[in-house]
Amino acid sequence: MNKLWTTLLKPRAWIAKLLLVFLGISFFSIGFLGYLQPIKEFLDSDALSFSAGDVRFSVYLLATASLAIMILFWLAGIFSEFGETRIKSLHKVKVSNRSLITKAFQTVVYFIAFLIALDVLGIDLTGLAIFSGAIGIGVGFGLQKITSNFISGIILLCEKSVEEDDLVELSDGTVGFIRHTGARFTLMETFDSREIMVPNEDFITNRVTNWTYSNSQGRVSIDIGVSYGTDLDRANELILEAANEHPRCSKLPIAECYLVDFGDSSVNFTLYFWVDNVTKGRKRPRSDVLFSIWNKFKENKIRIPFPQRDLHIKSGEIPK
Repeated sequence: MNKLWTTLLKPRAWIAKLLLVFLGISFFSIGFLGYLQPIKEFLDSDALSFSAGDVRFSVYLLATASLAIMILFWLAGIFSEFGETRIKSLHKVKVSNRSLITKAFQTVVYFIAFLIALDVLGIDLTGLAIFSGAIGIGVGFGLQKITSNFISGIILLCEKSVEEDDLVELSDGTVGFIRHTGARFTLMETFDSREIMVPNEDFITNRVTNWTYSNSQGRVSIDIGVSYGTDLDRANELILEAANEHPRCSKLPIAECYLVDFGDSSVNFTLYFWVDNVTKGRKRPRSDVLFSIWNKFKENKIRIPFPQRDLHIKSGEIPK
């Protein structure tokens, strides 16, 4: 149903646009020649009308209003689409700024179309004052979330805290790239190519981690244990060597290795190193460094222990 209304108000095929133009011109031509006068008088009769305050509504007025609103918003949709295309062609302007300008342009276009529709229909909003309170409360409750998401989207575009192609992590642990920020939702693509439509309000009210807000670096941590009796200085040297040899390991900050604990069955180290571009992933360099550490330990006869348990069984007679 939403797709149908979108097609009617904003047709994209030129054939559909020409057809609507032809139907509109034909309708108004027939009305101008007077052929629709009997139908107009019947639909505008007192039997098919009602009043709300000082405003009189009839079937003819409602039908004319529906047609006029559809044509106006159709023209507004075409004009906003044309403006959006022109704005997106401004490559010297940042993507976030282009999105903000597009939203402002579309809002102005549809607001002007709404005012023109009221003027064409001759509707005076002051005549609906008796319903303004009820309508305001109904719209307030009904469009509360939509309005909140729309305003949140504008805030995101103005603050630039979340932009297109940023790598973000939501409060529920979902990680993905921002692909588009719309009026109601932000499109997020995860690593497994799922496209998640996140309400804009969630980025304002919840905690969001932006891995690429000020830079694209990301830290990788690896815990390693070696057996007692190992040359700890040599083990530390080999661990750092494995990290620094990886092509994606950052030069700054430098890789660091710390001896963190004397465990029950191993001496434990923690390795920290950084990758320059976290959007390319951290699992692959982590896996490569682990393989390198394994091979270097094997070449230098350094053993990685595992927990062992000894079970002692005592046999004997049970005292009576």
